[in-house]
Amino acid sequence: MNAIAIDSAVSKLSIAAKNNDFTVSAVFDIGMKQSETLLPAIDYVLTKARITAKDLDYTVLCAGPGSFTGLRLAFAALKAIELAEDIPLYGISTLEAYAEPYKNLPFLILPAIDAKKEHFYAAAYKDRKEIMSAGDYAPGEIAGSLNGYSEILTCGPDAQLIAEQFKKNQPGRKIYAQPFSIITTDSLFRIAEQNIADKVPPLKDFDGPVYLRASEAEANLNS
Repeated sequence: MNAIAIDSAVSKLSIAAKNNDFTVSAVFDIGMKQSETLLPAIDYVLTKARITAKDLDYTVLCAGPGSFTGLRLAFAALKAIELAEDIPLYGISTLEAYAEPYKNLPFLILPAIDAKKEHFYAAAYKDRKEIMSAGDYAPGEIAGSLNGYSEILTCGPDAQLIAEQFKKNQPGRKIYAQPFSIITTDSLFRIAEQNIADKVPPLKDFDGPVYLRASEAEANLNS
C-alpha cells in the first residue's frame, strides 16, 4: 500500500512515505519550527518514494495527545490531501503508537509524554489490552492505577523521566526505561493497516486532534 504517516505530537517531527515494499522516513529535531518544515517534508518523502498524493491509499497521523500546535499542523496537511484526492485519513493515539513496538513483551507497557506541571500524558497496556486509558495524570495517580504490576516497561519520549518517578516513589517495582525510537511512523503504518484490515473506519470530516488538557490560551481565558 502507498501511504504517508506523520508524528508531530512532540518536538521531533517524524514523517514517512510508504511505496508498497519500501519506506522513506525523515526526522526533524526542530522544536517549535514544524510549521516551516511540514509541507516541504511531505513533498520530500513523496518524491524520494517515487509517488504522488494521487497514488496514496491512505494517510495516518498521531491524533494526540501531544503538542497543540504540532497536532493541528499535521491534521491540516493531511485533511487537505483527504479533501483534494479523496484519500482516507486514520488517526492513531500517540500513546498507542509509542507502545506498539513493545506490546508483545511480557511486561506492562507504559508510554509517557511529559505534560509539564508535574503531570504526564500516559496510558498502559498488557497483553495488547488497554489497562489504563489515555489521560493527563500525576505520577501518583499512575502508580495507584497500576498496583499489582511488578514489572513495567516505560517508553515514549519521556520514558526515563516517568521511570525515575516510579523508582523514587515505589522502589520495589522493576522498571525498564526503553530509549525513545524516533522512527515512530513505522508503528503508525502498522496500526493503520491493521485497522484497514479490520474495517475500522477512517476519521470523519469533523474529527480533530485529541487534547487531554486545555491549551494555555484556553486556561487563561477560563480563569
